[in-house]
Amino acid sequence: MFLEFKRQVTEALENALSSLGYETDDLGLEPSQHADIASKVAFRLAAQAKSNPKELAEKIVAAIELPEGSLIGDIKTVGPYINISAGRNYVDDTVNAILDEKEAFGGNFCEGRILIEHTSANPNGPLHVGHIRNSIIGDTLVRILKKAGYDVETQYYVNDMGRQIAIVSWALSLFEFDTSRKPDHAIADVYIKANAILNEEPDKVAEIDKRMQLVESGDEETIKSFDEAVEFAVTGIKETLLRMNVSHDSFPHESSFIRSGAVSRIVEEIKETGRTEDDNGALVVDLADYGFEKTLVIQRSDGTSLYTTRDLAYHEWKGERADRMIDVLGADHKLISGQLKATLNAIGKKEPEIVIFEFVSLPEGSMSTRRGKFISADDLLDQIEESAYAEVQKRRPEMEEEFKKEVASMVGIGAVRYDIVKVSPEKSTVFDWNEALDFEKQGAPFIQYSHARACNILKKAEEEGKWDPEGKIDPSLLTEDTEVDLIKKMAAFDSIIDACARDLKPHTIAIYSRELADAFNQFYRFVPVVSAEEDDIRASRLALVNCARIVLANALDTLGIGAPESM
Repeated sequence: MFLEFKRQVTEALENALSSLGYETDDLGLEPSQHADIASKVAFRLAAQAKSNPKELAEKIVAAIELPEGSLIGDIKTVGPYINISAGRNYVDDTVNAILDEKEAFGGNFCEGRILIEHTSANPNGPLHVGHIRNSIIGDTLVRILKKAGYDVETQYYVNDMGRQIAIVSWALSLFEFDTSRKPDHAIADVYIKANAILNEEPDKVAEIDKRMQLVESGDEETIKSFDEAVEFAVTGIKETLLRMNVSHDSFPHESSFIRSGAVSRIVEEIKETGRTEDDNGALVVDLADYGFEKTLVIQRSDGTSLYTTRDLAYHEWKGERADRMIDVLGADHKLISGQLKATLNAIGKKEPEIVIFEFVSLPEGSMSTRRGKFISADDLLDQIEESAYAEVQKRRPEMEEEFKKEVASMVGIGAVRYDIVKVSPEKSTVFDWNEALDFEKQGAPFIQYSHARACNILKKAEEEGKWDPEGKIDPSLLTEDTEVDLIKKMAAFDSIIDACARDLKPHTIAIYSRELADAFNQFYRFVPVVSAEEDDIRASRLALVNCARIVLANALDTLGIGAPESM
C-alpha cells in the first residue's frame, strides 16, 4: 500500500511542478520523522527557479491538487521541506486490502525472469556452519524476489570435477564407504582420511592430477567414479537444506559445460579479444584495464580448465536464459567474482549481480572440511532443536509430544534463519544459538510468538461468540495511535519487499518483521480488544488482529520461517 501512496505523492508533486513550469527527475523523496514521507525538491530546484527554497516549497504545495479518494492527507512545509502525511483513506484501504488479499498482500509489483545461484558448496562433505549463511541469505532473497513478482529459478552449481572431488573419488577407491552414515558425512570421513595420506605421502598428489586429466578428457570410468562421489554428497546436502526450509529448482553440473563444448568455445571467445597470454604454459587473461593487476588463469599448463573457466561458460549459459543473474558468494570470492564480471564484459556477455557476504562463525572458531575441523549444519540444527524443545517443554508441559516437537523444530529453524539473516550481508557475525533462542529478545521466537498470540486472540474471541471472521467491519473506527501505527507499519510491507528486491539486502525484511511484531504487541497492550464494550469497535479491533496475523505470517514466510498458531 505504501508503494501506491508514494506513487500518488510522486504524481501530485510532478503535476504541481509542471503547472509551475519546472522539471526534475529527482523529487528528493525520503523518510521523515514528522510525516510519512518528505520531499526536498525545493532544494534541488531553487537555483533553476531563482527562488528561496522555503518560498519555493510553499509555492509548490499551493499548486498541489489532490483527486477525490487520494491516499494523501496533510501536506505541509517545514522550511524548505515538503512533509506529506497519509490520509484516512490510506489507513482504511490498508485494512480492507489485507483482509481481501491475505497471503498475496504486499507483493506482485515486479516482473522478469531471474536466475539466482546460492550455496553451491563443494560436495566433499556436509554443509557446515560456514556454509549456511550463504544458503539462508540466498533462500531469503529468492523468497523476497518471488514475493515482489519475479519469476525466479534457484540453482545450486555442482562442482563435480575439481581437485576436491578428485580426492573424494580417489578416497572411495581406498576406503570403505559407511552406508550407515548420512551420505555427506560418510563422504567427509573418507575425504579427511585421503587428505591425511596426501599430507604424509606428497608423491601421491600425481594420482589426483591424473584423475583430473582423465575426467576432463572424457574417460568414462573416471567420470563414473566422480559422479558417484558427488551424488552421495549432494543427496545428504539436499536433506540438510530442506531441513532449513531451503530448496533449489535445479543442480547444473560443472562437467556439463565441458562435455557440451561450452568451455572450449568461451576460451576461444576470450582469445579473440587479444587479452590472453602465455604464462609458463598456462593461458591467462590480462584485465589490467578493469583494475585487476593479477591475471586470470583460464587454462592450466597441462591443458585442463579451471573452476573459473567452467564458471564463465556457466554464466554465459545463464545469461541467455534470464533477465538477471544473481550470485551469492562469500567474501573470499571478491577478487575472482570481479575478474569473472570483467571477463564477461570484455566478451560482450551479460554480467551477474554479486551479493558478497562476510562469514558467520561460532564461538568455537573457524572450520575446515579438509582438516576435519568443522561443526556440521546438521549438528548445529540438532543442538538448537534440542534446546528449543526444552524451552517448549518448560512453557507448555501439558501439550502432546507431537506439538512440542513440531513447535521446537519451527522455533529452532526460525531462530537459526533469523539470527543469520538479520545482519547485513557485508558484516561478519558470530552465531550464538543461546541468544537466537532467547524468547525475551526480539528475534524469531518473539515474532513467531506474536503470530501465535494473534491466532490465540482470534480463536478465543470466536469460541466466545465475539468474532465473526466473515463479518463486515468499519476500519474508520480504528483511530487510537497504536492502531494507526500498526496499520501504517503493515502498509509498509510492499515498500520493504521492494527495497529488499532492489538492494538485495535481506536483513531489511528481518528488521521490519521485528518492528511489526513490536507494533502489534504495543497495540494489544494499550487497547482493549476482546473486552471492548462496543460491538462495532470490538469487531474492528479483532479484524485488525486478523490483519496483523496475516502480515506477520507473510513476513515470516518471506523469511522462510514457520508461523506457529500456538506456542
